[in-house]
Amino acid sequence: MSTLRQSLWMTALLLAGPAAQAHIASNGFLSLEVDGAQVSGALELAIRDGELAVGLDQNGDGKVTWGELRASQTALQAYVLGHVHLAGADGPCRMGFSAVQVNERVDGSYLWLPFTAACGRVVKRLSIDYTVLDAEDPSHRGLLSLSAGGATQTAVLGGGSALRLFELDHPSPWSAFVEYLRAGIWHIWSGVDHLLFLLSLLLPAVLARRQNRWEAVPLAAPAFVNIVKVVTAFTLAHSVTLSLAAFDLIRLPGRLTESVIAASIIVAALNNVFPRVTEGRWRIAFAFGLLHGFGFASVLAEMGLPKGARIVSLVAFNLGVEAGQMAVVLALMPAAYLLRTTAFYRRGVMPWGSSAIAALGMVWFVQRAWG
Repeated sequence: MSTLRQSLWMTALLLAGPAAQAHIASNGFLSLEVDGAQVSGALELAIRDGELAVGLDQNGDGKVTWGELRASQTALQAYVLGHVHLAGADGPCRMGFSAVQVNERVDGSYLWLPFTAACGRVVKRLSIDYTVLDAEDPSHRGLLSLSAGGATQTAVLGGGSALRLFELDHPSPWSAFVEYLRAGIWHIWSGVDHLLFLLSLLLPAVLARRQNRWEAVPLAAPAFVNIVKVVTAFTLAHSVTLSLAAFDLIRLPGRLTESVIAASIIVAALNNVFPRVTEGRWRIAFAFGLLHGFGFASVLAEMGLPKGARIVSLVAFNLGVEAGQMAVVLALMPAAYLLRTTAFYRRGVMPWGSSAIAALGMVWFVQRAWG
């Protein structure tokens, strides 16, 4: 490896550290159960999000202790009161909190803030105004599970549509489809690791390996075929395991799944720098796509599949993932095709861009396997 490549590789590793924190999608989990005029529920926020919201680490040592959590309880409850508003026919519901607790999830420790809300009279329509972390982290979303009368509705809250209205007596049969479609799109766009794996496999799609170097494909047809093969293989693979996991037919430990996803990024990116598989990258896409499907299933596990609409919701979520994925492909690959003949792409984007992706994958692998 040349001195220049070693220097750039070390630079990529250094840059990967702060960037690694951005791959973790900021999710809150809002669970509500309506019983007559009362709503009982809880909001779960990652410790890191609680720190963003109210500053839990009071002594600034980089760790949040149980004592600091208890000391911040009033501030946390006040923050939630200011950013989660429930309302029924009589107007706002009056919320009261129980003691803060801690819940462990796959991606770390979460604050668990249980509460009850009195809404005046029987709630038939519930409005939810969710603005948690709007100012601190606009990418944050709240995954809602709303139970009433034996039926469960789900939604992705936050972003551009903070205020949402839910019919409890006669929920729309299309609401589940729309919500899970949106959830699929949001998940692939927020899942930087999935996108970087796919990007690593697509970067060489507009090139051909000849005499130990990358050269531009002369025509659009071969590039198009390469792209279709990779995307189709990835789609088929993760659709299979997503479906199996969604119906609890196969489950893998979250740490194992996330670690292998990080490893897949390293393999795909390093294959661009030290090519071993040049004509059959779709095989890599399929093999690791099976594991990525379990990663996609994690968000479905948090949301759950509503009774009576499980197949519709699963199909909608998968379509959302594909729509989000294709939007990224259509945005990036025309530019890659236009730049394929340039030294910038062949000697810059391919080796150094792939090196940076591999370095980031290594950081994620360490975090997920041993963090």
